[in-house]
Amino acid sequence: MDLVLCHTTADFDTLGAAVGLARLQPGARIVLTGGCHPTVQRFVSLHRDEYPLIERRAVNPSHLRSLTLVDAQQAERFGPAAEWIALAQQRHLPIAVYDHHGAKGGEVEADHRTVEPVGAATTLVVEAMQRQGIHPSVAEATVMALGIHVDTGSLLFEQTTPRDARALAWLMEQGASLQVIAEFVEPGLTPVLQDLLAIAMDQLTLEQVQGYSLGSVLLPVEHYIPGLSGLAERLISLADVDALLLGAHYPGKEIPPDGGAPPRKLVLIGRAQGRISRRSAAAPGIDWGAILAPVGGGGHPTAASATLTTDNPEQVMAGLMTQARSQLPPTPTARDLMSSPVRTIRPDTTIGEAQRILLRYGHSGLSVVDAEDTLVGVISRRDLDLALHHGFSHAPVKGYMATNLKTISPDTPVAEIEDLMVTYDIGRLPVLRQGALVGIVTRTDLLRHLHQDLIANGWHRTPLPQLPPAAPLQHTLETKLRPELWQVLQHMAAAAQARGWHLYLVGGAVRDLLLAQEEDAVGLPDLDLVVDGFYQAAQVGAGVELAEQIKTHFPEVDIQVHGRFQTASLVWHRELDHPLASLMIDVATARTEFYPYPAANPEVEASSIQQDLYRRDFTINAMALRLTEPGAGQLLDYFGGLVDLHQGLVRVLHPNSFIEDPTRIYRAVRFAVRLGFNLDSQTEGYIHHAIESGIYTQMQHQVRRVPALQVRLKNELKYILAAPYWQTALELLDHLQALRCIHSDLAMTPSLWHQLRRITRWIDRFGWSPPCIPWQMRLEVLLAALPPSQRRPIATALQLTDTSIQRLSQLAALEHTWLQQVPLDPRPSQLYQLFSKADLPTLLLVSARHPRSLGPLIWRYLTQWMTMPHLVDGERLKSLGYKPGPQFRVMLEAVLAAQLDGRIQTQAEAQAFLAEHFPRPTSPWALGSP
Repeated sequence: MDLVLCHTTADFDTLGAAVGLARLQPGARIVLTGGCHPTVQRFVSLHRDEYPLIERRAVNPSHLRSLTLVDAQQAERFGPAAEWIALAQQRHLPIAVYDHHGAKGGEVEADHRTVEPVGAATTLVVEAMQRQGIHPSVAEATVMALGIHVDTGSLLFEQTTPRDARALAWLMEQGASLQVIAEFVEPGLTPVLQDLLAIAMDQLTLEQVQGYSLGSVLLPVEHYIPGLSGLAERLISLADVDALLLGAHYPGKEIPPDGGAPPRKLVLIGRAQGRISRRSAAAPGIDWGAILAPVGGGGHPTAASATLTTDNPEQVMAGLMTQARSQLPPTPTARDLMSSPVRTIRPDTTIGEAQRILLRYGHSGLSVVDAEDTLVGVISRRDLDLALHHGFSHAPVKGYMATNLKTISPDTPVAEIEDLMVTYDIGRLPVLRQGALVGIVTRTDLLRHLHQDLIANGWHRTPLPQLPPAAPLQHTLETKLRPELWQVLQHMAAAAQARGWHLYLVGGAVRDLLLAQEEDAVGLPDLDLVVDGFYQAAQVGAGVELAEQIKTHFPEVDIQVHGRFQTASLVWHRELDHPLASLMIDVATARTEFYPYPAANPEVEASSIQQDLYRRDFTINAMALRLTEPGAGQLLDYFGGLVDLHQGLVRVLHPNSFIEDPTRIYRAVRFAVRLGFNLDSQTEGYIHHAIESGIYTQMQHQVRRVPALQVRLKNELKYILAAPYWQTALELLDHLQALRCIHSDLAMTPSLWHQLRRITRWIDRFGWSPPCIPWQMRLEVLLAALPPSQRRPIATALQLTDTSIQRLSQLAALEHTWLQQVPLDPRPSQLYQLFSKADLPTLLLVSARHPRSLGPLIWRYLTQWMTMPHLVDGERLKSLGYKPGPQFRVMLEAVLAAQLDGRIQTQAEAQAFLAEHFPRPTSPWALGSP
C-alpha cells in the first residue's frame, strides 16, 4: 500500500499537495493523520468522495510499500502515523518528502526529498505534474488551488514566489473553481475589523425564507472604517448564510440649515453565495448589484456595495432586505436530485458480498432493509473497509451498519441536505415518503446538483456556457422538430406524467439539438427516450406500456420489444405514406450497467436518470432533456457535456471505459471526426493506457469468451468506413494505435493507404453496386494486410458474410497462382480464363493489393475483355446448323479466346474459325448436319 501522509491538523496546503501526489502515484491513498482545521474539515465532509482518502484505522501497516510526507519533515508532525515512518525506515521502504519549510532539525531521512523555498508545498507538486504531463481533474485542481491560496494569502504573503503564481494560474486553466475557492479561503482582518466582527456576530439578524438563510446587520460606527468588504466576507462565512446585507453608518460632516443632527453616512455591502445568487439575466436569484443600484451603488449579483446619505438607515436596510427576499430563487429539494430506485441489501448480507456489490455498481454506501422493506440501517464504504481490515468478510452487515439514521423527505430543501451532510459527516441520506424508502441522496448527487448551479461560476473550464433555461429550450425543441414528431413526444410525455414518471430525451438527439444553428431544422431519424420513476417506481416494462399507449393514437406505428428490460421501439416503416416514415423511437426504463469482465456485454438493472446518464460513454452523449412537467425543457448535464460541446471536445466519462469496452475508442474517434471535435487530452491518455495495458492482445486469444467485442467492433468499423470522413478517422485510429483492436500487428503503412485509396477510386468511378459494398471492401483491404493464417479467424470473429470470409481465406492461394502466370506473358484468353472464375470484389481486392503486376491486367479484363461483344452466340451457332448440346460451350469459349487474342475480329472470321476447328460432321448421328 502506497500512502501519502498529511500532517496533523491538516490545512489546505497539505491536503492539496497530497491530492496531487496521489495523481503522480496511481493507486496511492491519502491519510489525514490527525484531524483538520475546521474549514478543511467542512470541505472534506462535502468532497470526501472526490479524493482517494482512507481512514487511518483501515490501514494495515504490514502492507506498506512506500510513504510520502507532505508539508512537513518531522515525524512528530504526523501524530500516530509516526509509527509507520519508523516501520518504513526499519524495513527500508521508500520514503519521499515534499515540503516548502526550511530545515528545523529532526527531519526524517528520505530517499527522495523535494524541499524548496516556495509559498506552498502544493506548488512543488504542481510543477512535478507539469513535468510529467499529468492534468488534474476539476476537483483535484480546486483543492490544490485552495492550498496555494491559503498558504500564500492569495499570493499576498511575503513568502510568495512567482512559481506559486504560475502554479495557481495553471490550476485555474485546468478548471479550478473560483467559487469553491472563495467559499473556503478566509481573508485576514485588521484588529479594528476583528472587534467589529464580534459586535456584528452578536447583533446579526438571521431569518429562514423558502429554505434559504438570510443575514443582515446594521452597525453604528464613529467614522468611516476601510475594509468593510473583508468584514462582510468573513461574516457571511462565519454565519454560514446564503445572503448577507451589512450596513455601517456614521455621522456625516454636513450640518443641516436648522442646526440639527447631521444626516448619517450609510455604507452598504451585499454578499451572496451558493445557489441563491442570480446566474443569468433569465434566471431567478438575488442580484445585489441590481438591488443597490437605485441607491447609487453597483457591483455584481454576488458582491456589490453602495454609500449614501440618509436620515433613516434602518428604513433603508429594511427596504433593501424586502427586495432581496423578493428575488429568492425556487428552493430545490431532495426530489430534484435523489437517486431512485434505491439498491438495498438485507441485514444478513455478508461484509464481503456488500463490498462486491459496491465495487460492481460503483456506490459508496448501501441502504439496509428488513423483510418488509423497512429501512433499518446504512453501511458505508468506510465501514466495510474497516470490517474487511479486521478480517470479518463473512460477518453480516447488521453488526457494522449505522442504525441511528438521519433521513429526509422528498420535500427537504437542498440547503438542509447540505447542512446535514456537513454537520454529521454523512455521505448518504435516505429519502422516506410515508415511511417507505423512495430514494437516496448521496454526496455525489449533491455535488452533481451543485455542479448544475455552479456551471456559470467556474466549476468547469472557462469560458463556460450557461445551461439554457427550461422554457426557451422546450420552445426550441418544439420549433426544430417536425410537427408530427412533436405531437408524438407530447402524447408520450402526457402518458408518462399521468403515471407519476418523468420522460427524457437523451443521448445524441440532445447533442445534435444543442449543436444546431438557430435557423437549422434538426433531422432526428432515431430518438432515445428514458422513463425515470421520479420517486414513484417505474416498472421494468415502462417503455412497452408507453409504446402501447401511443399505438392507440397512432395506429400506423409498429411496436417492437427487445430484451428482458422490455425496451420498446416505435417504428414508422419506410414504405409508409406518412410524414414520420423511417422514424424509430426507442423507449427504455432508466437503468445502470456494469461489465462482468473486460469487453463483455454489459449487464443492466433498473435505476435512475442520473445513473442512466452515468453509464453512457462520453459527456456530449450524457445529457437529457426533460419532456414532462414540472420542469419540461430542463437540461440535465451532470458531467459537463455542454461545456465540451462548446469547446469541441470528446471526453470520456470513466477512466476504465476503454478497457471495459474497447469499441468506445472507435466511437470516440467517430464522434471527434464527424463533429470536427478534438479528443480531450485526458481521454486520449486513457486510450493509450488501455492499449498499452495489452488487454486487446489478450482478448484476441479469448474471442469465444468475448463475442460482444467483435460484434460491436464490426458495427463501429462499418460506421467509420462507410462515412465520407473514413480517411481522417483511420488516420486518428492509427495515431492512437487503436487498429490493434482488430489485430495486434495491424497498422497503417504507405502501401496500405495506397490500396485503400485505389479500391475507393475504382468503386467510385465505376459505381458498382453490391456485392461491392464500399465499407466492406475497405475492411477487407485492412484484413488482407494481416498474415494469411489470421484473416479467416478475424473475419469470422467480426461476423462478416460467408462470401467475405471465403474470399479472404482463399486470397493468398489465388494471388500466388495469378502472380505465377504474369512472368509467363500469358495471352489475354488465358488471363480471361483466370479472372472470370473470380467475382468482382475479389478482382478489386487483388487489383488494389498488386497495382503494378496484376492491377493493369485486371483493369483490362474489367474495362475491355469482360465487356467485349461476342462475335458468336448460341443462336448464331444454331443458324449455322450446329445442334445444341454440351459442345456449344466449348465452341463459344474457343471463339471468344480467339477473339480476345486478336486472331479473329469479324463474324466472317469467326465462322471460318468454327468451320476449321469444329467442322460439321456428315454422319446422321453427329452433333450437327450440313
